[in-house]
Order: sequence, then structure tokens, then C-alpha cells
Amino acid sequence: METVGTVLVLLFVVFVVLGAYAAVKVVGAAKRSVDRTITQARRTVEDHTLRAKSFAQPGPAGELAQLRLTLRTSMRATQDALYAGVREDESLKESIALFERLSAHGRELDGDLKRLEAEPDRATLTERLPALRERTRRITESADSLRWAARDRARRFADDDLDALSAQIDVEAGALRHWTKTEPTTGPTTGPTTAPPGAAADPQVWPGGPRQASAEEPTQPAITPPGRRPTYPWQKKPRPESTT
Repeated sequence: METVGTVLVLLFVVFVVLGAYAAVKVVGAAKRSVDRTITQARRTVEDHTLRAKSFAQPGPAGELAQLRLTLRTSMRATQDALYAGVREDESLKESIALFERLSAHGRELDGDLKRLEAEPDRATLTERLPALRERTRRITESADSLRWAARDRARRFADDDLDALSAQIDVEAGALRHWTKTEPTTGPTTGPTTAPPGAAADPQVWPGGPRQASAEEPTQPAITPPGRRPTYPWQKKPRPESTT
């Protein structure tokens, strides 16, 4: 009885531990999903704000917003393209490593641009704008180069696969259209062949036709005698014939 109680306690503990582990996993997944949603919403709001500033604020402030928007759009598009392509092409892992190094420079530049948005000294801001434009151009061009190279590589693979598939289809189509008609062979006729004396010609018998009896097989009568006819249980016994 004590053993049964110990086993029940252990089972209860195991169930509690498994339930707690499952609850932690569910809570973690829900938290990650909420974090992704919040991050995506924050990015969307920031992009719309920067787009509005680039149109509404003329001068250095509007240009800073445009530089940030250009930088963020290029970096995000490249990130999506590389991480989506690496699932099918393992060689893109090196490109992702390079992009992560480039992202460090991009985040640093985005931080500098964001801080300069609140800069009250417009003269200093105007003086720094050429260097900021050059940094933005170099980073976005590098990101665009990686993105387009990954897309060209994926398209090249798709074109090669399509070429091979088209060649296989052409071969199969040619095989389906290839048919031959068997023509009867016409040879020189040498006249009727005479069978040797005493040999009878084989009769032409169609498959499934009536079988001809050979000389060795006894001929069966057309009507089976009454004594040899098979009897069945459901038949009535024959009545004796009347002598009167």
C-alpha cells in the first residue's frame, strides 16, 4: 500500500512539472508574439511619422526625416530578403553575416539622425548634413547590393530549373508524338507449297472455337443414357411405367 501511494505522489509531481513547463512555453510564445506585434506597430508609426515630417517640414529637419526613412526602408527590405532566401540557399549565411555588420553601422547612423532631429542649432545641422548624406548613401547602397544579389541568385536558380524542366518536357512531348505503323512485309511468292504425301494440312482453329476431336479420343454420344445421367437431391424419383 505504501508503494502505491509513493507511485501516485510521483505521478502527481510529474504532471505538475509538465503542466508548469507547458504553461511557461505557452506564456513565452504569447509574449514573443505580443512583442513582435508591438515592435511592428511601433515601426509602422515611426515610418508614417518620418514620412509626414519629410513632407511637412522643409529644410534640414525634413531632410533628416527623409534620410532616416530611406535608411530604414533599405535595411528592412534587405533583411527580409536575406532571411527569407537562406531557408532555401545555405550560401546566403555569409551574406547575412555581412549584413549584420552593416546593420551595426545603420543603427548607429539612425541614432545620430534621430538625435539631430531635436538639434536647435540649424547652422550646425546644415553643416553636418553632407556627411550624413554620404553615410546614408554608402550604407543603403551596400544593403541594396546585397539584396539585389540575393534576388538575382534566386532568379538564376529558378531560370536554370525552368530550362531543365522545359528540356524534359520537350523530350517527353516528342516521345508522346512518336508512333510507328507496322507495315506487312511483302516477299517474293514461290507458289503454293505442297505438303508431303500422307500429311494432312492443319485446320485453321480460332482461339476459343470448338475443339475438334482427335482420332485417339473416343466420341461421346449425343444423348447421355439415363443410367449415366447425374442425379440431384431435388429431383423427384421417376415413377414406374404402367403395364396396362
